[in-house]
Amino acid sequence: MIIIGIDPGVAKLGYGVVRKIHNPKPKTQNRVRCLDYGLIQTDPSFTDGERLKKLYLGISRLINQYKPEVLAVENIYFFKNLKTAFPVSQAKGVILLAAATKKIPVYEFTPPQIKMAICGYGRAEKKQIQKMVKVLLNLKEIPRSDDAADALAVALTFSFLKSP
Repeated sequence: MIIIGIDPGVAKLGYGVVRKIHNPKPKTQNRVRCLDYGLIQTDPSFTDGERLKKLYLGISRLINQYKPEVLAVENIYFFKNLKTAFPVSQAKGVILLAAATKKIPVYEFTPPQIKMAICGYGRAEKKQIQKMVKVLLNLKEIPRSDDAADALAVALTFSFLKSP
């Protein structure tokens, strides 16, 4: 099963692509492997519409390239700054549109759900999550972008909580 995890944003949208390998043997652990991760970045000089179009095309490219069975998205349910709430909500709309166009189900997870799934503690610090993502996916290093690391954590959360 291929899962694309997304950390939504307009300036930087993090993505992480993982494959969960189901092991049918009893008492044998399923494995999750990292296929790709990175950022879709937009230029601040672009109009809002141009930025959203770039996000849509980037997500569509990922969907076409990896053919995921599901998209997992971080659901931001609390904003300290209302100015960032609207653009992130618009980015999330673009994500939902790209998935709906390809008939791919979308699952949303809150930050505490992600922290609990990855670290076993719903108030884990960002550095703890990043270290666990590195360990769980057997990466050589922690992804340099926080947004990409967060997206991998979202994909892992789906693989732990929702997938067979």
